[in-house]
Amino acid sequence: MKKILSILSMTSIALTVSLNAHSQDTNTDIHTITIGVPEVAIVDIEPLASKNITLGFTAPTEAGLPIVADAANNSLWLNYSSIKSATDATRNVSVRLSAAIPGIDIQLTAAEASGLGGGTLGIPSAQLTLSSADQTVISGIGSAYTGDGANNGHNLTYVLAPTSTTGGYADLEATASTVTTVTYTISDN
Repeated sequence: MKKILSILSMTSIALTVSLNAHSQDTNTDIHTITIGVPEVAIVDIEPLASKNITLGFTAPTEAGLPIVADAANNSLWLNYSSIKSATDATRNVSVRLSAAIPGIDIQLTAAEASGLGGGTLGIPSAQLTLSSADQTVISGIGSAYTGDGANNGHNLTYVLAPTSTTGGYADLEATASTVTTVTYTISDN
């Protein structure tokens, strides 16, 4: 009987030692978390419901006076969201017209960003005279968002003027309405 108890005792000790030797629990443990951050570059003009604007000129009531441009329009806001890539530190927003209107300059000024945004918001350029060539209106955008809707992002002010280039006032022609499309594009530098 003593021999059986001794064998059982030895088996119990061996089993306990074997279980403890294979246990990997310690007072600390680790695991990994894999995180994905998408690259983002999106832009829009707000308010969406009324982003098409009309500007024009008023005819003089006295002979010898020029036409007068409507008051500036500052009802639109430029919104964007950007998560930059590792290879491009910043982005720009460019602007262009689908076609210039003979005799008329369309001038654009973008204000500093305001509203509910955050991150590295872009820097507006000085006033631009729009053309069919891309021009940078906002530069230096990093990972940022402007907030969505009116009163967030960069307020846009449009002003009309007779063309200041060769021909100027002489290039103006009467028209009931001429439409040109303004395109904003966010892109890497």
